[in-house]
Amino acid sequence: MQEKRVDRATFATSQWRREKPELDFLAMELIGRIGEASKVIRTGHIEPLFAHYGLQTGAFDVLATLRRAGRNEQGLYALTPSQMYDATMVSSGGMTNRLDRLEKAKLIARHPNPDDRRGTIVALTDKGLTLIEEVVDAHLANEQRIVSPLSRNEQEQLSSLIAKLLSGVEAMDPPEKGSPKP
Repeated sequence: MQEKRVDRATFATSQWRREKPELDFLAMELIGRIGEASKVIRTGHIEPLFAHYGLQTGAFDVLATLRRAGRNEQGLYALTPSQMYDATMVSSGGMTNRLDRLEKAKLIARHPNPDDRRGTIVALTDKGLTLIEEVVDAHLANEQRIVSPLSRNEQEQLSSLIAKLLSGVEAMDPPEKGSPKP
C-alpha cells in the first residue's frame, strides 16, 4: 500500500503552527497549495504534452489564440499583433520572438492587414492549423484526466471558487511597503 504524500503546504504550515501556534496559517496553506498544484500540473503534465508535439507553452498559446478567434472575412484564422498581445498577456517583445519562431517553423504567416496598410495580421498556416487541431484535442483530454480525481460537481465548485478568488484579488489594491496588517 502506497503511503499518502504530505504536500509542501501542509508540511510548511504544520511547522509554522508548531512554532507560532497563536497565528492562523490557513491562507498560507491554501495559497501554497494553489501554487504547488499549478507547478505540478504545469511541469508534470501540461509542458510534457506540448513538448511531445514540439511546442512550448507560449507557442501553444499563440496557435490556440489564433484558432479560437475563428475565421476572419478572408477565411483565415488571424489576428493583429496587438490583438495577440491582449489575448495572451505577453509583452510585445516576447510576442515578436514567439511569432518569429512560429513563422520559421511555418506554423504561422504574417500578411498585410487589409484594414491598415501599415499593419500586419498573423495567421495560422495549414500546417499550424493541422497541428493545433491535434494538440488542442490532446490538451483537453489531458486536462480532463488531470482533474478526474474530482467529481464533476467538485470541478464546478472549484472553478467557481477560484474565479471568485481571482475577481476579489484583482479588485484589491497592492499592499503598501512592508506587510499588510490583518
